[in-house]
Amino acid sequence: MDLKGKTIAVLVADQYQELEVWYPLLRFREDGAKTIAVGAEAGKTYESKKGYPVVADISVGQASAEAFDAVVIPGGWAPDFLRQDERMVKFVRDMNNAGKVVAAICHAGWMLTSADIVRGKKATCFRAIKDDMIHAGAKYVDEEVAVDGNLITSRQPTDLPAFCREIAKALAGQTVAQRVGRA
Repeated sequence: MDLKGKTIAVLVADQYQELEVWYPLLRFREDGAKTIAVGAEAGKTYESKKGYPVVADISVGQASAEAFDAVVIPGGWAPDFLRQDERMVKFVRDMNNAGKVVAAICHAGWMLTSADIVRGKKATCFRAIKDDMIHAGAKYVDEEVAVDGNLITSRQPTDLPAFCREIAKALAGQTVAQRVGRA
């Protein structure tokens, strides 16, 4: 799918699930999108659950919803660290409020609950946080991918092909975000 002109933020923090960061980063680059690893600190190396490194291209303080078409929130244990940073939570909330694609896989539902953006929305997640999603008001479904407006969610790494396919479809039908600020 042609995603030239699209810019996608992939949030990164320590203890991320390897495939849930690298599959979208590389998959969307192949389609022509600009993918940017966004961490708490620019240039910092974050390690996955197994020690695989990713370097943040920019800090969340440099990121704004206006500069991105989508945000991908990976799972692993990273979402528990991400949601403790109010700047990360605000970025996700701002992306949602701007109607941009907000995509979360696996334990990333934690970030959605902290941003309070799943209330009344159809969503899925890794089964261990199903109750958290339900208590935050999500209409939980056990499906490989759930799409509700701009919110796209999946359960686990084996769902990545369907997850990324739905993100690409959403982006292909969306106008390019206004380019403001750095990104």
